[in-house]
Amino acid sequence: MASSFKNAQFLIDSRLADAARGNVDALYDLGMVYSSGAAGIDIDLIEAHKWFNLAAVAGSEAAQMCRAEIAEDMTAREISTAQKAARTWIASTQARAA
Repeated sequence: MASSFKNAQFLIDSRLADAARGNVDALYDLGMVYSSGAAGIDIDLIEAHKWFNLAAVAGSEAAQMCRAEIAEDMTAREISTAQKAARTWIASTQARAA
């Protein structure tokens, strides 16, 4: 079980690093991980929406479709929380780049 957690954490950490550099595939992959519970990660639709939203803004049509699909299972408040988290991510990555 500990090995599975380490693998999942490595996946998240590596994709987060790529996402911080603006890698659209990494943004999309993070959305997929959180929407499906892949790699032993708990399903979190708010996190999934955040990552799909960021990937969609970066031009991923697949992310646009995934974001719309999971939004059907979310409340307006959850979507608002996800959108705020996406804005926070953008602000933090822009601040690091400056």
